[in-house]
Amino acid sequence: MFCKKNGGYIAIIIGVFVACFVANKPHAETFEGLDIKTEGKGAAVIFIPGLNSSSSVFSETCTAIKSNHQCHLVQLPGFAGIAPVAKNDNDFLISMRDKIEHYLQTKKLKKVNLIGHSLGGTLSLMIAQHSPSVVDKVVIIDALPFYSAIQNPAATAELMKPQAEQMRTMMLNQPHEDYLKYGAQNLMGMSNNPERIPLLTEWLKTSDSTTTANAMYSMMVTDLRKPIADIKAPTLVLGAWAAYKNYGATKESTKALFATQYAALKNVDIRMSETGYHFLMWDDAVWVNQQITDFLNK
Repeated sequence: MFCKKNGGYIAIIIGVFVACFVANKPHAETFEGLDIKTEGKGAAVIFIPGLNSSSSVFSETCTAIKSNHQCHLVQLPGFAGIAPVAKNDNDFLISMRDKIEHYLQTKKLKKVNLIGHSLGGTLSLMIAQHSPSVVDKVVIIDALPFYSAIQNPAATAELMKPQAEQMRTMMLNQPHEDYLKYGAQNLMGMSNNPERIPLLTEWLKTSDSTTTANAMYSMMVTDLRKPIADIKAPTLVLGAWAAYKNYGATKESTKALFATQYAALKNVDIRMSETGYHFLMWDDAVWVNQQITDFLNK
């Protein structure tokens, strides 16, 4: 009888262990061209990386929160080795927004948390504005509502269209060697850790240049400064400035730029990293992970 009881306890323990293992085991799938890896358990957190980036850019961030949250690591089609979607005339950002929203609907995910970096931050703002009922909290990592207004605050989406189209045409028509050369040069100031640059360069090389050109066009003509007023979810914005201090930027001046662009978003908290460059989740990982953990658990 004692042996049977012990056997029962052991069976229960094994069952619990297996259930926990299955629940925490990473799962990968393709959804309408999106590559999505899922791991952890708890409230859903949708991670959206930036231009040409792999979803692995958020691996360390996911590790910091996955004991209490389920990470959905999204990689956009055409970036970092993922096949591009079939050619269409839809705006890149709107198309990606719709795909991610459809994923949330299909998986019946509600009250999700969005974490987006750069272009992924723009997408997070678009989703929170377009589908406010499914979003609980938003974390934006070094992204602005309208990139074209950095140099010219008076810029509008309509005024930027000719310049954006010129940029896209140049990217699509230049020799691929030149495209990679200039792209690699632009990566040099993206991280304060030189050991990260080869990986960023590899992601550039394995990204579809047409997708990249269309994404950059979309970024240049997307102005969310007024639409973000519709966002109801509390929003944490983590910004970087240190890479530009040799050009006269200060923490205070850069935060003021962020505050101006996010002025219409009522429930926003803007914080600036002391040392990180654009890839804050790498460059200032301890600080970023602490800000995110505290914000999600609040």
